[in-house]
Amino acid sequence: MQKENPLFLECEKHWLFWTLTFVGGFYGAYTYTVRGGVFCNAQTANIVLLGMAIGTHDLMKTLYLCIPISAYFLGTILSEIFAKKIKKLHFLRWDTIMIGIEIVAVIILGLLPKSAPDQICQVTLNFLCAMQFNTFRQNEGVPMATTFVTNHIRQTGSNLVKSIRDHDKAASRRWKNHGMMLVMFLGGAILSAFLCAYLNVKSIFGALPILLFAFIRLAIADRTYEKDLLKKVPRGH
Repeated sequence: MQKENPLFLECEKHWLFWTLTFVGGFYGAYTYTVRGGVFCNAQTANIVLLGMAIGTHDLMKTLYLCIPISAYFLGTILSEIFAKKIKKLHFLRWDTIMIGIEIVAVIILGLLPKSAPDQICQVTLNFLCAMQFNTFRQNEGVPMATTFVTNHIRQTGSNLVKSIRDHDKAASRRWKNHGMMLVMFLGGAILSAFLCAYLNVKSIFGALPILLFAFIRLAIADRTYEKDLLKKVPRGH
């Protein structure tokens, strides 16, 4: 049995990147709304804050900001190491297992009481977002991030102009794909904010059905129609 578009592995396809980008937006809104007023998806703002803390000789803030940055750094390193180790088992792809880890982590975070330090959730999601960012790199051959959308905004605008001005069909496809990533990220943030208003810290459970959907589809691919392709490395790695 062969799925459509056999040139790309299931872990590289549009549906998965849209799904994970939705989850990325969900996480960001969750931590900002009910877990400390910070964004967990990327570290650009934290690096700026770190520089400001160092520049103003604020030692405590400097040390505090090193925690999420280090978690993100560690998540990247471990995802790179685990990808090679898991590949040798020939059972499931690291991409699939990574989402499984994410599911377990979300369940644990959802079970934490509101009184638990926000930093536990922040650092855990920093770690997960780093692994997700480093694991899923190309959406059907196009480099894309699933945890932040700055580049998607640029690519949407740039390729929209090229598609109109130059009648470039490839650019037309690109701006629509990047635009879809923006829509999904926004959708995740909207759902998260809505759930937070009613469920508070338990609202993170809202990400579970989405992650389970992705995990099941990838696991089926790994054990059936892509079983003979487990050694194939996804583009961008």
